[in-house]
Formats: sequence, structure tokens, C-alpha cells
Amino acid sequence: MPVVDIPGSKSITARALFLAAAADGVTTLVRPLRSDDTEGFAEGLTRLGYRVGRTPDSWQVDGRPQGPAVAEADVYCRDGATTARFLPTLAAAGHGTYRFDASEQMRRRPLLPLTRALRELGVDLRHEDREGHHPLTVHASGVAGGEVTLDAGQSSQYLTALLLLGPLTEKGLRVHVTDLVSVPYVEITIAMMRAFGVEVVREGKDFVVPPGGYRATTYPIEPDASTSSYFFAAAALTGGEVTVPGLGEGALQGDLGFVDVLRRMGADVEIGADRTTVRGTGTLRGLTVNMRDISDTMPTLAALAPFADGPVRIEDVANTRVKECDRLEACAENLRAMGVRVETGPDWIEIHPGAAPTGTEIKTYGDHRIVMSFAVTGLRVPGISFDDPGCVRKTFPGFHEEFAALRARL
Repeated sequence: MPVVDIPGSKSITARALFLAAAADGVTTLVRPLRSDDTEGFAEGLTRLGYRVGRTPDSWQVDGRPQGPAVAEADVYCRDGATTARFLPTLAAAGHGTYRFDASEQMRRRPLLPLTRALRELGVDLRHEDREGHHPLTVHASGVAGGEVTLDAGQSSQYLTALLLLGPLTEKGLRVHVTDLVSVPYVEITIAMMRAFGVEVVREGKDFVVPPGGYRATTYPIEPDASTSSYFFAAAALTGGEVTVPGLGEGALQGDLGFVDVLRRMGADVEIGADRTTVRGTGTLRGLTVNMRDISDTMPTLAALAPFADGPVRIEDVANTRVKECDRLEACAENLRAMGVRVETGPDWIEIHPGAAPTGTEIKTYGDHRIVMSFAVTGLRVPGISFDDPGCVRKTFPGFHEEFAALRARL
């Protein structure tokens, strides 16, 4: 039975790096993800004067509750949305002048709801070029805290950034949220803050965070559930079986919910205490599914959809249009290039079964999730290649080798 060793969660590693940097004492992160995004985050912390020690299996971070150790820094966030959104928020709690920039891809991605909220809290923050986008400069002088209103309908990372900031403010934070997408990611944040000694209270649409800071700890990073989705989908598609250890009933990541979608399509799914197994049954049923809360796995389902026995309709995924690329359009375009009939709307995509898809070069738009998703399609369609296979570095540098090994076993 193929057991796949999935690297650590990107979203958990990024949050853990913020929490470790903000905590009082030295934190050890066990089995963090080592990829372009997380290396970029760790490098950003180093630029801000935090001490980050690395061994092959763990990272040690020397926390500084008072904020960055340097009074001035230039930080390059690469392609990382968590880096680009969390680090300026962390720096705001300190004292100094901190400039942040990012790749062209990340410069296109929105920040405005977060930077508006930070300004509402009194943070002196300036966008240099386009309002609401990188590059930006934070003239930090600590954050008093108080009440703020936030629209997190585009990205839950805006809310996560503010929640993480809360304990570093003088009087704590009350965030009133008008709209929220990807709720499970906020649950991850709250559970992790608890592990670092902070209890967030939810009162209706308000999130209340007490002041008082974080305590350092030893924190194990669970495998990445979004990355696991490609391997689970491979099992469902080929009639094989895949087990991912380290992801089970207690998993923090909502994207493990993708296996419930596979179950609805006909796969056998077993979620144990500390592992999840998916077995293909030779059946893939069409379905209509709302993926608002697990939208990072939308491309995985889109790539699997042409092999279902009926239409696959994915709804409420408008936020996938402002990811590394417009993922909804990228999936539609690549599927159409294979001869698959696809319809799209502002927040939905519908994929119809028909003649066997034909091989093509996948336009990746530099998006790791487009590559990993269509690698699944490639299990059944010969002649699939990618214009930028290397962009998987962002979250899983060894993806192609690991997927090829699984393909050989399936």
C-alpha cells in the first residue's frame, strides 16, 4: 500500500514562524516545510533581525515580543502571500522603518483590506506604487489595539494577520468581520495561537484577542493537506490506494475535507487518528459541490472532473480568481485545450465528461497548484507537459519525483 510522505503544511509553517518570532523565548518548529515560500518567510525574519537557526528536521526561532531587532530593513517577500501579508503586520508592532516588496506575481495580489485595517489601528503604512499592493513601507511605533472592521471576503489571511497581531498590541484587539472566506484557515490560526498561550474569543462576527503576548513552545508541523489532495485524487482516479500519515481526525487543516468530496464521488475514504487512506473504486460520480472553505483544492477537483460519469460543478470559489493566478480561468483554459467542455461564471466552473481528453502543454501561469493538479490528469492522459514545471518549488520542491514514484506504484 503506497504510503506518501507529504512535506509540512505551508500555512501552518508560516503561522508558526510568526508566532515563534513574536513569542517570549526560543521556539522549536519540528518538520517545518522547506520550500520557496517558507524559506522566503524565514529569510524575511532574519532581515528584520530575528535569529532563526536551522537543522534538517527543525528550525529554532529566538522570539522578540518587542518586535524586530533592527531599526531599518528591506524585506523581499518573493511569491509568498503569507510572507507578504504577515511580515508587515509583525513589523508594525515594533519600532523602526521597514520596507517590503515582492515578486511581480505577488505585487498583483491584493492587500488593501489588511492595510486599511492596520491604518485604522494607527499604523503609518504607505504603498509606494499602487494603493493596496506591494511595495509598501511601515513606519512602526507599536500598535495600541482597539476595535477595527475588516472585509475578509477575498482572503482569510487578512483576518489571520490581525489575529496574530492582537496579543502584541497594548490593549488587545476586537476585529469585526463583515465577510469571510476560507473559514478553516482561521480555525488553524486560532488553534495555533492557543498552543502559544493565547485564547481568541469569538462573539458573533467579532473576534476578540487579549493583550499579553505569546509563550515559546515546541511545535510539530503537520503534513500539508492541500498538497495531499493530489495524491488522494491520484488514488481515486487510478483505482489505487494512498495513505498519508500524520493527517487524521485531529488535523488542523480544513483542506483535508477534500477527501469528503472524493467520498461523494465514489472513493473509499478512511480517516484514522493519525492517518488518512483513500482507495479508488473504479467509480467517479459527477457532483455539485460548494468549495468556498476548501478553495485551494478546487484545481485538484477540476483536473479530476473530466473522468467523472456526469458533470462536476464547483461553486462559490470567486476567491480563486485572486490567487497566484486566476485559477478558475486557468483550469477552464487548460481543460478546453484538452478538448473538455467547460462553462464558467463569476464564482463557479462546470466541467462535462465527453470524449477522452487529449495531451497538451499546460499553461501554468507560474502557479504551483495548476502544475500539481494537472499532474493528476496526466495519470490518464498521455502527452501532458508544463510550460513551467519548476514553479512547484513554492510549496513542494520534490513534487515531480514523489509523484512519479507514486505513479510507478499505482
